[in-house]
Amino acid sequence: MQPIKKQQQEQAHRLVEQHSELVKRIAYHLLARLPSSVVADDLIQSGLLGLLDAAEHYDPSQGAAFETYASIRIRGAMLDELRRNDWAPKSVHKKARDVMNAIQKIENRTGRDARNSEVADEMGLSLAEYHLILQETNSCRILNFGDLGVDDDCAMSNASKTTTPLDGMQSQEFKNQLVDAIRNLPEREALVISLYYDEEMNLREIGSVLDVSESRVSQLLSQAHLRMRTRLTQAEEETV
Repeated sequence: MQPIKKQQQEQAHRLVEQHSELVKRIAYHLLARLPSSVVADDLIQSGLLGLLDAAEHYDPSQGAAFETYASIRIRGAMLDELRRNDWAPKSVHKKARDVMNAIQKIENRTGRDARNSEVADEMGLSLAEYHLILQETNSCRILNFGDLGVDDDCAMSNASKTTTPLDGMQSQEFKNQLVDAIRNLPEREALVISLYYDEEMNLREIGSVLDVSESRVSQLLSQAHLRMRTRLTQAEEETV
């Protein structure tokens, strides 16, 4: 009779072999929503580690099917890897912060959504230059709504009230602020956010729905992200 530990290892190995295609499927689905600089093999490698971790910790008595459980761990491992290896240069992050500051100033001054032309004027840029910045900031695109609470601005203020930034991100207060930020987006930006996150469409698919170019969808998505970050950061500052 084999030792229990050896039997568990063999079972985990079988699960990994049986579900290796699941890793590729999740990787290419995620890749369609990421910049071209992200390499599929890197996602697959991290996903395989997530699959192995899922196989080693899977407990069928909990009621969830292995594929459901593994999908969550695989996707989580890929997102963790992407966050650890941020492909956007520091200059892009600075530009994103500059846009957020401009949006905040305009919206505080006017009491309404900042228009693209107003943000460009506030930054001393032409509209074309501003649109280029929106394209560039898509390289540091958030991967899910939770990432909105883990940037330098929001996470640090959350950390002062909770044990970790993750705790703050998961707090009901943050969720309420996020709902408000999405609800108050301009209609077109809110639609892009819904199609991108709820329907999990890529930029090309969203462009077909809206009858606009893929680059225009990218601009709308970046604008929505930065607007939400601005409002969440401001909400956090007001609660400190």
